[in-house]
Amino acid sequence: MQTIWLGGAEWQAVLRIGLGLWWLESWRHKDKKTWFTGGGIGWAAGIAEKHRWSVVSRGFDSVVKPRQRLMAYVVAYAELALGLGLIAGFLTPIALVGGLVLNLIYLVLMIHDWAEQGQNLMMALISAVAFFGMSWQVWSVDNALGLFL
Repeated sequence: MQTIWLGGAEWQAVLRIGLGLWWLESWRHKDKKTWFTGGGIGWAAGIAEKHRWSVVSRGFDSVVKPRQRLMAYVVAYAELALGLGLIAGFLTPIALVGGLVLNLIYLVLMIHDWAEQGQNLMMALISAVAFFGMSWQVWSVDNALGLFL
């Protein structure tokens, strides 16, 4: 692939790093005090309760509701880990798949709110492109360590 400025592998790395910054911003802008005291999971519970697909509310009630505090930490620190991992390019394929799964979960939960869906769809698309483009080939810890060749 020929480009004017960077090669294809470098553009893939730019995409990966940009996605990592987006995940880092998702973590940074959370009101941690409210989030960790039930605000975030409580908000999601209200959405899941009224969800048009009953499987979502049943899944939320069986997986998340009994572990609200734990799930608040899992979600917040998953976003932080994804951001840092993608920026550094460490365990990149795992981070890209994890991010794709998290965005798909957000997408399904918020299926009725199209204002929120643009972000989730865009991040999911970037994850897929960065994964199949093997964005860890340059500018990454993975490449420096010879991982995922």
